Amino acid sequence: MKTYSRNLLLAFLMGLTVSTLSAQTNITSPEEFFGIEIGADYHLINYSSMIDYWKILEKESPRMILKDIGVTAEGRRQLMAIITSPENHGNLQKYRDISARLALAKDIDKDEAAELARDGKAVVWIDGGLHATEVVGSHQLMEMVYRMVSLDDPETLRFLDDIILLAVPANPDGLELVADWYMSKEVPEERSTSGLPRLYQKYVGHDNNRDSYMATQPETANMANIMYRQWYPQIMYNHHQTGPSDIIVFVPPFRDPPNYWFDPILVSQIQSVGLAMHSRLISEGKGGSGMRSTSSYSTWFNGNLRTTGYFHNQIGILTEIKGNPTPYTLSFYPDRQLPSMDVPLPHAPRVFPFREAIEYSITMNRAILDYASRNREIILMNRYLMGRNHIQKGSGDNWTVHPDIVDMVSEDIRKDREGSADMRPSMNRRGSGVDPKYYELFKKPENRDPRGYIIPSDQEDFATATHFINTFIKNGVEVLRAAREFEVNGKTYPEGSYVFKTDQAFRPHIMDLFEPQDHPDDFMYEGGPPIPPYDNAGYTLAFQMGIEFDRILDGFDGPFETIDEVCSPMPGKVYNPGAKAFLLSHSVNNYSIVSNRLLKNKYRIFWTLSDMTIDGTLYPAGTIYFETKKDTPGLLLKMSDELGVSFQGVTERDTEEMLEINPVRIGLWDRYGGSMPSGWTRWLLEQYEFPFNLVFPQELDKGELNKKYDVLVFVSGAIPAGETRVSPRNSPDGTYAKSIPAEYRSWLGSVTSEKTIPQLLEFVERGGTLIAIGSSVNIGYHAGLPMKDHIINAEGESLPREEYFIPSSILNVRVNNKLPIAYGMKERADIFFSNSPVFRFDPDADKKGLTSVAWFDSDKPLRSGWAWGQDRLFGGSAIAEADYGSGKMYLFGPEVLFRAQSHGTFKMFFNGLFLSAAE
Repeated sequence: MKTYSRNLLLAFLMGLTVSTLSAQTNITSPEEFFGIEIGADYHLINYSSMIDYWKILEKESPRMILKDIGVTAEGRRQLMAIITSPENHGNLQKYRDISARLALAKDIDKDEAAELARDGKAVVWIDGGLHATEVVGSHQLMEMVYRMVSLDDPETLRFLDDIILLAVPANPDGLELVADWYMSKEVPEERSTSGLPRLYQKYVGHDNNRDSYMATQPETANMANIMYRQWYPQIMYNHHQTGPSDIIVFVPPFRDPPNYWFDPILVSQIQSVGLAMHSRLISEGKGGSGMRSTSSYSTWFNGNLRTTGYFHNQIGILTEIKGNPTPYTLSFYPDRQLPSMDVPLPHAPRVFPFREAIEYSITMNRAILDYASRNREIILMNRYLMGRNHIQKGSGDNWTVHPDIVDMVSEDIRKDREGSADMRPSMNRRGSGVDPKYYELFKKPENRDPRGYIIPSDQEDFATATHFINTFIKNGVEVLRAAREFEVNGKTYPEGSYVFKTDQAFRPHIMDLFEPQDHPDDFMYEGGPPIPPYDNAGYTLAFQMGIEFDRILDGFDGPFETIDEVCSPMPGKVYNPGAKAFLLSHSVNNYSIVSNRLLKNKYRIFWTLSDMTIDGTLYPAGTIYFETKKDTPGLLLKMSDELGVSFQGVTERDTEEMLEINPVRIGLWDRYGGSMPSGWTRWLLEQYEFPFNLVFPQELDKGELNKKYDVLVFVSGAIPAGETRVSPRNSPDGTYAKSIPAEYRSWLGSVTSEKTIPQLLEFVERGGTLIAIGSSVNIGYHAGLPMKDHIINAEGESLPREEYFIPSSILNVRVNNKLPIAYGMKERADIFFSNSPVFRFDPDADKKGLTSVAWFDSDKPLRSGWAWGQDRLFGGSAIAEADYGSGKMYLFGPEVLFRAQSHGTFKMFFNGLFLSAAE
């Protein structure tokens, strides 16, 4: 009887297994759907086809559902696959809630958190294709989804049981463009992912991986919403290529420096996951993985898709792998054949097929899933612990050690011990150390971290402050608003003021975007050249956007309410609505939207050219004046509500001593293949409602530009230095032109000194305005303006990096805000500076029409980031305006529009546009 029962049980279990396997054989394979395997040489699959396939998998497999996470810049729906066991799918909301509660670490104690960690499932995000020409990422994601819904091996079943996988195509528009472009050539050997006619994200291209703390682009906002407001994955894996030349794939651990706001648990977990990935690659015989010193990748910067997660206590993994559908040959580097701690298993030079890159990627994906499965409770609990740690830091006195603090403490110790018998040779970690009593120097009361920040609602450009706080809300940070007037530390703040309290799990994100970055000195060797940071060294968003705020060092409270969703600016007011004329402040960025709408509605608008008393009140130069029309009351009410601007009704004035602003004809330079700075500028012009046309080099070369344009805008990278000639490759009737679709041929070409510069100078001479940003200020040298490079030595040579190096940081300058180009600016401004041009004027420059708009009046202008040799900037001009013939040039050395972040300097750019058509 027992034997009979046992046999029945075995038969039943075997039946279940056969049934399960049979069900899985009904899953449509990629070969069946696409006609090729994913990763086949000379083949790419576009986003539309991928989603069509995923919809079939969703129907066939109970392991997978598709989730629409939002619209893309080009209007596609961005879909995410959620993959887990059928049992887990029945409890998705439960597991999502657990993930959220542990990530936010709010109102739960350690015992409750431990229970949630036991009950929860690890949530792992794996994306692909953020940079659309990096096609390994998008295609490994397709293959990974298929394997996760079709395989029945014990490991996969364990993954499905322990993990909820979020598989996210990060750039649908880009994959569609790149795959279609690649497959457009009939001959496979002629196919290439290069030579795209435009950016693979509508506006920002490769910079879609620099937008994450700002979240201006829809895809960025969609993904932030999933990661920091809905699912809170404990691990996110961001696939990239191509990485360092002498290895196949870079995998963490990263090189120094880490950002000092991170919890140490996070730093150690990133290393642990990375090492698990290396171990799995090596165990499968997949050599050529490198870490740390093999690349420049670090964890410092907040703006990348994976690095923003660090400031939310999320384990973020970046890999950079070789691979292309056109077979790729790995080069031979003899010195890489010797194993090292950073490259444990070297690879042999060989052809590296696209499919092999896919297999490497799948191995790394599974390594992460294995780590998450085996350490499920640990990573869930650690997410809670990190959040709790940050809440505790924000709830009491806390001191964060950063390089400037170390330097100050070391200097205090040196002074204290001067002349003492106890003078040891070193006070750093390599020396013999000092008396532990000096540790207390790290805890000076004035060096405490703030408990919070208050953004008063009575600042002039509170609408821009609303843009600022919305970036935090998109990224899951709790932002408060005052329901009524309140007082902190003896200062009264008005109703509507925004409040950030740092006793929350995502405290690092707050601290990092309010406080200045203090990037450590990082040199190849003592006395050697600096090592460039992976991205920005300094980027404090509050500084870039010109936000007025108070740092609050002690605990405080008030009548605060949480802002749950992205909000509109606080409505402005229309004072004296029945007046015959109205005034608008020039100090708000939204003055440009108002002006463009008024011009569109045929209003005459003016700028005052000097301080002016109107109806008994003094208004500064640049105040905007316009007279009432029939539709004025309704139009002003609508704009004040929507844009957060206020209008002051006044009596009519004589406009003879004012500057009349007219509709502007704007030409924005662009090129074949697209320019990211131009794309950002295009997006910005659209947001502020400026009409414009893109202008390509061939049109510039034809001349007669004054007939079409009042102002031409050249962003960084447009205007070359020195002598340049027309390239035969870019000729519109050359061989290369004939190889691309006819619709794009008019975009070919580049700005040259041979053909383009004479036309640009003629345009300005005849009364046109030219705005040049970043490296495009080279136009000033082509024009022979009385200036030279300020960053030179006594012999007139450029300074070497050992003496001067300022990578992507925020500096402070003095501004002549009496000039129309600087109307609305304060006397000091924070600028985004990346080894940017700085001018030294000739002694008689003012007599030749060259004027400094903003300059360095300090030998320590650094506000945030890293500035080696910053004293060299003293006396140099950062922004200049020049009369040239009947026209004007505005030369912006700093990146005044940087990635649509530098709201604090937008006004000068907008002013330059309006001035070009002013009378």
